Amino acid sequence: MNQNIQSLYQIAQKSSRKIIGLMSGTSLDGLDVALCEIQDSGENTKVNLLQFDTVDYSEDIKTEIRKVFAKETIDFRHLALLNEWIGLLQADMVLQCLKKWNIHTNEVDLIASHGQTVMHAPKILHNQEKFPNATLQIGDGDHIAVKTGIITISDFRQKHIAAGGEGAPLAVYGDYFIFGKKGENRIMLNMGGIANFTFLPSSMNPEAVFVTDTGTGNTLIDAFTRLYFPEKSFDNNAEIAKKGTVNQQFLKALKSNDFFKKPFPKTTGPELFGIDYVKKAQISSETENISVNDLLATLTRFSAETIAEAIQNAIGNARDENFTIYMSGGGVHNPLLVNWLKELLPFDFQKTDDLGISGDAKEAVLFAILANETICGGKSDFGTRKGIPSVCMGKISFPS
Repeated sequence: MNQNIQSLYQIAQKSSRKIIGLMSGTSLDGLDVALCEIQDSGENTKVNLLQFDTVDYSEDIKTEIRKVFAKETIDFRHLALLNEWIGLLQADMVLQCLKKWNIHTNEVDLIASHGQTVMHAPKILHNQEKFPNATLQIGDGDHIAVKTGIITISDFRQKHIAAGGEGAPLAVYGDYFIFGKKGENRIMLNMGGIANFTFLPSSMNPEAVFVTDTGTGNTLIDAFTRLYFPEKSFDNNAEIAKKGTVNQQFLKALKSNDFFKKPFPKTTGPELFGIDYVKKAQISSETENISVNDLLATLTRFSAETIAEAIQNAIGNARDENFTIYMSGGGVHNPLLVNWLKELLPFDFQKTDDLGISGDAKEAVLFAILANETICGGKSDFGTRKGIPSVCMGKISFPS
């Protein structure tokens, strides 16, 4: 037997595995590195978050990624170079964290790398009949495996698409395995660049689990904060937006896009919700001259209303039942966004921190869970509905 296959078999047989989950989202703020100890698999999965850190991206890294990020026309050679470069950079970041934590690479069984999304193109966005759903994450898994010496599982989203999904949101699998609770209706709301949520029914029936993107989370707020205040990467504590007033005419224009009329589940990205999207809404609503404070206030309200409306529409007749919303992602740190959500949704709000997993670490942890499923999981049956294929995901890269 090939030595790498033998190692993989031995890892799968262990009572618990130490897996590093890596996540870098559309905000491009850095790489989340979560060292997890994971026992069992599927609905019996148990996770202990041992260490977590976010390694910030330098301005140089952000600049290079933005040359191709969510753009229809790019320098293809630059994309190819970035694929290798990001893999090597992320490998260095993993090694940096392990050194900081005083952990040797031979103590880690697997790395689960989400990669850096540079293009998300589901059919509902590209509208080209002969082409399927598509997505692209860079940061080559082979480079991570070779440089760290740790078996790496990456490129999770492709199997999801191959099996009929849109490549996102993938949080549903880990959400169901570790956050579902019999007797409690839970909504796991992640507010990253794009917002999404997983509905976990009190019945814990996997065929009743639901997941979808809702639209923007922080992506437009962050983009316009950077545009007007280049020294800032986000609206810290909503300090800018809190000084503004929501412009209802502008808000109506922002919400007029066909994306919000399309049926659930659905996915989206900065490919749709970018600076041009906002500029067009300002022109159509004749609000090009509103203050930056009003602009940021309206964009924050846009995120709040589209998240709330998506949740209300998705749960339908069940809206009279009791729900608990567990929040994660950067949006948790935006008090204006959170307060508006609490006004719009008559549910109990908590953070995933209250369930034992830091909201900042959650997505990296969920990819560690996906890697665990790749190696030793079975096939949890989520039914045949659109959006949640019952598949095992990830490509395996060996160190040698």
